[in-house]
Amino acid sequence: MRSPLLALAVLVLASLPVPVAAQDPLTSQLAETEGLDIGTSTSEIAITSDFSGADLTIFGALTNTDQLLLAIGQYDVVVTLEGPRDWTTVRRKERLFGIWVNRTSLTFEQMPISYSLASTRPVEEIAPDDVLTSLGIGIDHVALTPTGFISNAANLGEFRDAFRRLKQSGGLYQRDTGGVRFVSSSLFKATLRLPANIPNGVHMVHAYLFKSGQFIAEKELPLRVIKTGLEEAITEAAHQRPLAYGAFAVLLALITGWAASLIFRKD
Repeated sequence: MRSPLLALAVLVLASLPVPVAAQDPLTSQLAETEGLDIGTSTSEIAITSDFSGADLTIFGALTNTDQLLLAIGQYDVVVTLEGPRDWTTVRRKERLFGIWVNRTSLTFEQMPISYSLASTRPVEEIAPDDVLTSLGIGIDHVALTPTGFISNAANLGEFRDAFRRLKQSGGLYQRDTGGVRFVSSSLFKATLRLPANIPNGVHMVHAYLFKSGQFIAEKELPLRVIKTGLEEAITEAAHQRPLAYGAFAVLLALITGWAASLIFRKD
């Protein structure tokens, strides 16, 4: 009698539903959050005497995307390259007694010396202005924070516009509203133009992902820009041994002037 009863008990237990551990909703949400990964064509740019600019290619991939939203173009990518930061002073000339002199100046805190941007479309169409300003995306949205004393004669808006205008005319600030292209459903490629006068130092590549105007994720990578050859030696001498560099420059100028006077003098 025990054997049939034992078999019946085993069958009853086997037919009962097995409890499944409850899934943490936070863990599930994090696992499904969209993201992106990026890589650059090079991690170092060498500046030589004949350097006339270069193109930097950034490759990236979107992860955990909604295929329907991706198909209808609801995902946007913005890629920027920010140069080393430094204090920047903007001066305004005014005519005084027939002579143009610097009358007013304004210094901005730690601004990128160079700034390049590429995006899937104009950034103003990707996200609201307040989002772009909070993230510092776009030439018109890079934070320009003044420092020191601001006189009543200094119009902050005019100095900010002048700063952007000078940077863009010098080629240090530039943008390409079609510089990011999707090469497949989730892979993209961005191209940034590096100007010939790009400063040396550590630059930062930033990639921003947006979905339907909302900021989703960001990735960044460093890019080193260094001078090589004679340019590197001159830069190192000017910074490490300024007195010797200055004396050599004066001596070289004297020798050059004396040699030119001998060559072009009139008998």
